[in-house]
Amino acid sequence: MSKKVADQIVEMLVENNVRRIYAVTGDSLNDLNDAVRRNGKIKWIHVRHEEVGAYAAAAEAELDEDSLACCAGSCGPGHVHLINGMYDAHRTGVPMLVIASTIHTTEFGVDYFQGTNTIKLFDDCSCYNQLACTPVQAPRMLQAAIQHALHLKGVAVFGLPGDLSAMPAAESPTAMHNYRNNPVVMPNETELQQLAGVLNQSEKITVYCGVGCDKAHDEVIQLAGKLKSPIGYSFRAKMGMQYDNPYEVGMTGLLGLPSAFHAMHEADTILLLGTDFPYANFIPTDKKIIQIDTRPERLGRRAKLDMGLCGDIKPTIAALLPLLTEKKDERFLMAQLAIYEEVKKNLSTYVNDSGEKDKISPEYLAHTIDKLAADDAIFTLDTGMSCVWGARYLHATGKRKLLGSFNHGSMANAMPQAIGAALSNPGRQVIAFCGDGGISMLLGDLATIHQYKLPIKIIVFNNRSLGMVKLEMEVAGLPDNQTDMVNPDFALVAQAMGFRGITVNEPDNVEGAIKEALAIQGPVLVNVMTNPASLAMPPKVEWEQMKGYALSMTKLLLSGRMDEVLENVKANYKHINEVL
Repeated sequence: MSKKVADQIVEMLVENNVRRIYAVTGDSLNDLNDAVRRNGKIKWIHVRHEEVGAYAAAAEAELDEDSLACCAGSCGPGHVHLINGMYDAHRTGVPMLVIASTIHTTEFGVDYFQGTNTIKLFDDCSCYNQLACTPVQAPRMLQAAIQHALHLKGVAVFGLPGDLSAMPAAESPTAMHNYRNNPVVMPNETELQQLAGVLNQSEKITVYCGVGCDKAHDEVIQLAGKLKSPIGYSFRAKMGMQYDNPYEVGMTGLLGLPSAFHAMHEADTILLLGTDFPYANFIPTDKKIIQIDTRPERLGRRAKLDMGLCGDIKPTIAALLPLLTEKKDERFLMAQLAIYEEVKKNLSTYVNDSGEKDKISPEYLAHTIDKLAADDAIFTLDTGMSCVWGARYLHATGKRKLLGSFNHGSMANAMPQAIGAALSNPGRQVIAFCGDGGISMLLGDLATIHQYKLPIKIIVFNNRSLGMVKLEMEVAGLPDNQTDMVNPDFALVAQAMGFRGITVNEPDNVEGAIKEALAIQGPVLVNVMTNPASLAMPPKVEWEQMKGYALSMTKLLLSGRMDEVLENVKANYKHINEVL
């Protein structure tokens, strides 16, 4: 039998270290699926929803730099289902190939059943997006798609009509090898001298790190030691910068801590390293700000800069260090570290209050998971309140990894990301922090977890509400409306899917349930009834937010929801002390 285009595609994927294709098979994907089966070197992972496949592939791409992650969707609805995960992957900047199989070429342009315009559909969430129509085009376009994904760190879409998959393959006249390059990018000598001059003249410097510092942990520590600078970091940078860091003052931003916010606002110079921190209202406007990033188009788009430099953080710091004069005055640094110690004491207050029946403290739950989890655990966090508790209470070890929808902010990401993490990292502990709203969206793929016997531990922070949305409405002065969740028994749902489910109603049972879940070899879902009134206050609380919150409580009182007001006040009285 002559080689089909589908066989050629699978061979190219194998050569480029693709290990899995996450997809729901069907019609236009069937020939590709069959080629995967016959080849035997790639696994077809049968997800229940293409969005899950896209998230799982993105997680694999983020965790394993040596592989190219791949997902696929068949014509029409399968394309549309992919989009949310594709947006997340593209904004995160991970290399991912999307095979968008579509209707037969003979049906193009006649409004055929399940037809979509893949070029228009995927244009905003991809760095490459083309549709092959002939056997000669197919390998060349696939090669180009892979090159774009690897080198531009984004989503590349390879459009594949169903009839093209079954056609006889044609050899390409161009190179089929994909080159993996790692050039060293750094500022030139003059720019480094100017940067050193500014830092040598500055008295109070705060270093703020993004995910671009992940491979430069030791260099950043050396830099802070020489400058006597506190180190703040973004959420994505936490696992790379928190551990073995005597200068850390925590995160800032919506989920951050007052200490990092304070360190940035008390400095006279802020050094932004490998970060595209999006929240301009957390960055002071009256300081000297310097930004270094590998992508120069990002420079200055979040704050007004005094200097904007292009470079990888690790080699840039290595070249900068000999040009710096070591500072002797440690007063600014020690003051910020002292504030951070007080903030950590306040965080412990929430941990010590474990809650009551059906109102378990989510802070206590997150702290317990952090305490019991392995040193090299992989955590995935849903967007929303469970993300807050993970941000505040999970600690870095130098081996742990943390995944979330940090740039796209989508609900329901944690469980799908855990699937990709577990498949690509067998033997490592994978723990998903899921909100009840998030897990409800994609419950069907619990069956995927059971089918592949993935030892994922799903912890549902079940506060019976859309907690973050509720908080957003309250600080805007609105009484929350339609944020309550009437949930199924998630533990029973897990059991119906074929694996262990545990429900925890009492705080005293939390630690035992987490220990039991972690000890079980296969998948486990732990459904924890957390306190719906627990709030997460940002590091900077505006007067308008306080006024809005008070106004929303007044509206609740006037509407007769007295019990709810009392629960909010009782659950969050500690925050009042922080604000005051």
